Amino acid sequence: MLSPEDNELLTRVGPGTPMGELMRRFWIPALLEEEVAMPDGAPVKLRLLGEDLVAFKDTDGRIGILDAYCPHRRVNLYYGRNEECGLRCVYHGWKFDVDGNCTDMPSEPDKTNFAAKVSLTAYPTEIRAGVVWVYMGPKEAMPELPQFEWSYLPADRTAATKRLQECNWAQAVEGGIDSAHISFLHANLGNAGRGNFNLKRDSFALTDRHPKFFLHDTDCGTQIGARRSAEDGRHYWRITQFLMPFYTMIPPVMDGGDNSDGIPFGGHAWVPIDDENTWTWSFGVHPGRAFTPEEAELSGGRSGTWGPIDENYRPLRNRDNDYQISRERQQAESFTGIEGVPNQDAAVQESMGPIVDRSCEWLGASDAAVIAWRAKVIGYAKALRQGQAPAMATNGASYNRRACSVLLDAETDWIEGADWLVHGGPVPEAAE
Repeated sequence: MLSPEDNELLTRVGPGTPMGELMRRFWIPALLEEEVAMPDGAPVKLRLLGEDLVAFKDTDGRIGILDAYCPHRRVNLYYGRNEECGLRCVYHGWKFDVDGNCTDMPSEPDKTNFAAKVSLTAYPTEIRAGVVWVYMGPKEAMPELPQFEWSYLPADRTAATKRLQECNWAQAVEGGIDSAHISFLHANLGNAGRGNFNLKRDSFALTDRHPKFFLHDTDCGTQIGARRSAEDGRHYWRITQFLMPFYTMIPPVMDGGDNSDGIPFGGHAWVPIDDENTWTWSFGVHPGRAFTPEEAELSGGRSGTWGPIDENYRPLRNRDNDYQISRERQQAESFTGIEGVPNQDAAVQESMGPIVDRSCEWLGASDAAVIAWRAKVIGYAKALRQGQAPAMATNGASYNRRACSVLLDAETDWIEGADWLVHGGPVPEAAE
């Protein structure tokens, strides 16, 4: 369990909070490129880390992310006109470029230099792999972008999507690093009746439902090994990556061997909108070849594995309709009665309330990764408050890692045995 004080530190992400300031030292996925596809198109409402923002693509194709409120009378610039390389407030016509400079002030006398004195908070942006990234920290400390494998492979091998999750970011991350729950939450019931679990494509989670956890610090976070017993004295390892400040990479499930044959794998970014809402980003990558249209839809489409979602990226199965739970399916087919892995995750995580009270928990051995993760991120936030910046933010190459599943002989060290699977492909010059 956490003390109420540490739980507060972990969950609050607004400006000036220790955790919020830590996150602002990293590049953050902000929007799908499709949301700002058209130059001079409609502005987009955006809220990240408790800040109201507005995004737009200007006439020249540059993307701006600005404070949402005009500094004149605090009108929301979402209602503004996107025209001639700037966003113009409809109240009095003040206009701002992607760097936050006031380029026109038609309501003021021509001979004043008032416009030169006025600016709007603007955050640097970059586009990579169909995603608009933003950096919201101090400009003098701006790091390089993380070099995830999916961020530099050809576009036909990658996919990205997002969906709204209506709870605090930490609840979502904790689900992403908790390998024990897959034997239950995502299980189907076998023909023998209730309690006979049969995970699709993952027989090892069926035969050993209480994995032993091992942790290994990396240059960008923590590598989490969940070990289950397998046949012939071997161990089945599911190796999850947590990468600061809110990324997880999830190993593929399998029935034997390993995932070295280039099968698709995925990861997540759990980006705080504010203290009580999160953007759950999902990234799919196929290292060996282009996705088929069906695979691309499953990995990144609005109706695939991470859908279905509406035009605002809210899941159609949500807490308002109890995730369309079927008690009949729960009795006969599915452990939860809820369709879809992300909907099952969201249901349990959102059911805890917007911000869970971790001082009321009773944690067990299977929570080792969650306990270690909390200590790590709280430690980094406290260190930054004391002036120690997170070193991994400046080491983009360290993010070139994979999650994996592998069978290893019992005597094989899991870190060494999986090393060849964990490290991603070579980074092209353009991304270095």
